Amino acid sequence: MESIAVVKALAALAQPSRLEIFRSLVVAGPSGLTPGVLAETLSVAPNTLSFHLKELVHADLVSQERAGRHLIYRAQFDRMNAVLAYLT
Repeated sequence: MESIAVVKALAALAQPSRLEIFRSLVVAGPSGLTPGVLAETLSVAPNTLSFHLKELVHADLVSQERAGRHLIYRAQFDRMNAVLAYLT
């Protein structure tokens, strides 16, 4: 993994709300979570949540998938592990 990609990922996580969103997605595992569940669980306004999810997707830490009318967000475990491997 290139250092620029690691910096991009760490920068995305360097904000308290984004870190909590990412942690929630990691705990949720491969099934992921919908924005509605995330907003309710974390008490984050939907527009604020949308902004933070966009930043996490841009940093390749989170993926987005459409399932019918819903969006499902999932932590990208391979990317997270690559960042951790780079750091260690």
